[in-house]
Amino acid sequence: MSRISELSVPAIVRAILALAVIVGGASAASPAMAQGAPGPLPVSVAKPIKREVTDKAEFTGRFEASGLVEVRAQVSGQLMEVLFRDGADVKKGEALFKIDPRPYQNALDQAQASVATARTRIDLTKADVDRAKDLLKTGNISDQVAQQRNQAYLEAQASLQSAQAALATAKLNLEWTDVRSPIDGRIGRKLVTEGNLISAGAGATLLATIVNVRPIYFYFDVDEQSFLRYVGYIRDNLVNDANGGAPVSIALPGSDKFNIEGRIDFADNQLDQQTGTLRLRAIMPNQDASLVAGVFGQLRMQASEPFEALLVPDVAILSDQTRKIVMTVGPDNKVVPKVVELGQLDGELRIIRSGLTPDDRVIVDGLMRARPGSEVIPQTVDPTKPADPAAGAAKPAAGK
Repeated sequence: MSRISELSVPAIVRAILALAVIVGGASAASPAMAQGAPGPLPVSVAKPIKREVTDKAEFTGRFEASGLVEVRAQVSGQLMEVLFRDGADVKKGEALFKIDPRPYQNALDQAQASVATARTRIDLTKADVDRAKDLLKTGNISDQVAQQRNQAYLEAQASLQSAQAALATAKLNLEWTDVRSPIDGRIGRKLVTEGNLISAGAGATLLATIVNVRPIYFYFDVDEQSFLRYVGYIRDNLVNDANGGAPVSIALPGSDKFNIEGRIDFADNQLDQQTGTLRLRAIMPNQDASLVAGVFGQLRMQASEPFEALLVPDVAILSDQTRKIVMTVGPDNKVVPKVVELGQLDGELRIIRSGLTPDDRVIVDGLMRARPGSEVIPQTVDPTKPADPAAGAAKPAAGK
């Protein structure tokens, strides 16, 4: 009998199953054994950019008209006519309202008659004074009478001056029946319609308002902390600049473009004790009158002299509780974290005040694959260009 025949059937089955387990285990272990430990992963690196920068400060403020006039009548009367269109641009001296001139024309005629009467009386009293002088020489008139005639002549002169003053007032009142614009600007809507009685003097009727927005002002408040930080630069450069004030730029609400140019022309002489702020003012030409008083804006101004600094992409900055960190690649291609002191943003780049050297290789893309002490494959990129999301992680670089 053969050897196989001597084995029982259950024994044969157990042998086959044991062989299958051994073969299966070896088969399952073979991929891991073939793959081995994962190698270094690629990351994008760039050296810090060195260039001249300046600190900038931003403040919120509001546009205000450089001129604001409340148009009120200087004489009382009935409003006869409105001579402008609501919201129109008006020129200085342009007629805006017409008040009934007839009472003032009558007063002018009366004043002119009073002047004529006063002049006639002067002529008469002057003749009496001349005759009195001749009669005094012959002794045919007393000194008292001569003195009385001379006194009457002086009174006639005073009456003429009074009449002339009344005539000038009457002319002025008649002129004021045409209410004219005192400035160039844009007028609002009429607040009184034709036919209404207008009061002058105390409590004079408000007829309209005119604003001048060529140029236009921008007022903003600098907080005490910023003032103390920039006090030297503000004092030396913001107002007393040879070109009429240090330049600033303003962005309107909803826009990140600081494309409205102006200059600082005023700084208050003390901080507001209640708010702890210093008020400053910028002036813009606004020749097209596109800027309107009352609109808010964001002002950006230079807050330091130019200085050299290192800059890295802002996306390379990591936070570790209260510290700011950038990941760098050392000479052995291992990740080295460095604590840095940050400055302001300059576009997409962040100013680094301390913690980096110009030769550091900063990881700007692939930070999720960069663990302190781990080895990576650095790929040099241009830090001023956005990272390509399709590049980097999928394949290693050709060289280190």
